[in-house]
Amino acid sequence: MNIFTKRLFLALLVLQSVLLCSQKTIAQQSANLQKRQQDFVDLRFGMFIHYNIPTYMNQDWPDPEASPSIFNPKKLNTDQWAKAAKSANMSYGCLTTKHHSGFSIWDTKTTDYSVMSSPYKKDIVKAYTESFRKAGLKVMLYYSILDTHHKIRPGMITPEKIEFIKAQLRELLTNYGKIDALIIDGWDAPWSRISYDDVPFEEMYRLIKSIQPECLVMDLNAAKYPAEALYYTDIKSYELGAGQHIKKESNKLPALTCLPINTAWFWKTDFPTTPVKTADDMVEKMIKPLNDAYCNFILNVAPNRDGLIDDNALAALKEIGQKWKNNGPLPALPAAQAPIISPNLAKKQASNSSWSYDMDIMDFGNDDNFNSTWVSNPEVKNPWYEVTFERDQAFNTIVIAEKEPNIKAYRLEYSENGVWKPIVSGNDASRIKIHRFNRVWGKKVRILVDEADKNTEIAEFQVYNERR
Repeated sequence: MNIFTKRLFLALLVLQSVLLCSQKTIAQQSANLQKRQQDFVDLRFGMFIHYNIPTYMNQDWPDPEASPSIFNPKKLNTDQWAKAAKSANMSYGCLTTKHHSGFSIWDTKTTDYSVMSSPYKKDIVKAYTESFRKAGLKVMLYYSILDTHHKIRPGMITPEKIEFIKAQLRELLTNYGKIDALIIDGWDAPWSRISYDDVPFEEMYRLIKSIQPECLVMDLNAAKYPAEALYYTDIKSYELGAGQHIKKESNKLPALTCLPINTAWFWKTDFPTTPVKTADDMVEKMIKPLNDAYCNFILNVAPNRDGLIDDNALAALKEIGQKWKNNGPLPALPAAQAPIISPNLAKKQASNSSWSYDMDIMDFGNDDNFNSTWVSNPEVKNPWYEVTFERDQAFNTIVIAEKEPNIKAYRLEYSENGVWKPIVSGNDASRIKIHRFNRVWGKKVRILVDEADKNTEIAEFQVYNERR
């Protein structure tokens, strides 16, 4: 064996070792995430705490220029919050560190629009985390990407504002000990209109995991994405008040459902005299059936302007605790694909297809809208659909999201230098078909349908280049 051959042999050994280490790391990360997802559903029931500057304006979405001077609780007691959560046999809390109007209730160095500029001048996130840990409760935080005070809204996202978000997340994940989950809002929602491209989801997700690897990342985005897969979240979330309902009979993913015990999320002047939701309803219609569907229930309890939970809410929480307790772990979650966190390369790219209906042409198959579909003409026995990129792209994941499960057998191919090459032959009969494979380069990618029960309807044909 000459010196060149020896060097080549050693280089191959090194490469093989790197690949094996990489595969082990991915497997370990996947196993850790699955454990954290199971841990989360096993918590079963927790307290959402909407407390921020909206508390002082009788609005859930207040004036983004409201003066910090109005934020002035006279009796704020986070120990009372924790005691109330314990009385209901809750397992954790989640506090609104910053809501959509941009007011931060921690000692932040990123902005003067915070509790430190108010008459109160104390770090509420610190007090909350200490009280809940002291009571043996897990600690989670809520954070809004949409920020109308700092103009983090559609059409106004800049690199500086992205760095502002990162700086705030670093503070929240560095200064307050272990954070079990971060619930994110105001991102990729129809009403916020800030996409995962405007504020890059993968960057934020990896930043969070780099600081706290075990912190679950939850984005309140269930309204847009199919219930059968985890898109841009570690936990599938459902906001009942917004009409988002989990399919209890069919859900197989770790999930979260949220609802306020009052008539709104933030405290209103009529809360002390308006009946709250009953303990029987919360236990029998929410906690028990949701837990049976791998779903954790988080009940919002809004402190008042003194920083205390009202008596009627305290009484209801105590009654819930008398009627329900956490009896231990839920059944094991079914195996699920890892969350999709990367940008969709196929979104709104040039597309082509076999003959389709005139009103449901190929453009609807990659328009980032799961409610529109490309519909193949029934005269075509073996339909096909393809996406063309502006230039060669690297990719290693393809997702076919159907309107209803219909396609039974299919092939995925990519075009490299004008030659079509196979990726995978699939027979996944589910509505959301996720295929991960070794990275390839190509300018086109397509699906060839070999067998289907009826007419082919694709809601989204998606292509990703995941970091692995």
